[in-house]
Amino acid sequence: METEEQLIAATARANQALAASGQSDMVWGHASVRDPQGRGVWMKAAGWSFGEVRADRVALVSPAGEVLAGTGPRHIEYPIHTEVMLARPDVGCVVHTHAPAACAFAALDQPLLALSHDGVEFAAPLLGRFTKTGSLISSADLGRALADAIGDGVGCLVPQHGLVTVGPDPATAVMRALLLARACHNQLQAMAAGPITRWSDSAELALKKSQVWPESQINAGYAFLCRQAGERA
Repeated sequence: METEEQLIAATARANQALAASGQSDMVWGHASVRDPQGRGVWMKAAGWSFGEVRADRVALVSPAGEVLAGTGPRHIEYPIHTEVMLARPDVGCVVHTHAPAACAFAALDQPLLALSHDGVEFAAPLLGRFTKTGSLISSADLGRALADAIGDGVGCLVPQHGLVTVGPDPATAVMRALLLARACHNQLQAMAAGPITRWSDSAELALKKSQVWPESQINAGYAFLCRQAGERA
């Protein structure tokens, strides 16, 4: 089992990687890591940007919203993380960002297609949308509704708000956030240029999931983001 120091370091690194991915929105948005003792989630404290997160800016937050370790204050949207992890024992990391392309694409009644490698994980099954509210997900009820919208998938779009991605570890959840934002951006550009006529079919999606996005490549992309974050620190 990882030590608290390792969990804190992993949480800080995930948030820093999101900064390197270009998804910072001043002090808003957050990434969390599951506490293996079942106490809740380790996530960045409120008031800091992704790129500013260090070990002393990480807090352990319980499902009831108590700060059990580290320094607060906690983010009001902690239920995004606690409720998704309660619903999904397989999830070790949850990411929430306000990526502009995701917000723009989520406003359209269009399925997200795999126009490039970026969209592969979100095209089959089609990525869901959480539509119960476009405001803050600040209660356990809303957090549970978000978990329902994600189901057993890799995340969802949140119209009027942003995106949420999940994964067994920070590398997967963070890379999914980056790829989802890029996939939304790609499709917005294509739709602005004219009718979309080509995208990956089910057979190519299956091939790309194994060929383009095996665990090794997810980890390689995440390692790059972490190196970029280190250079910016």
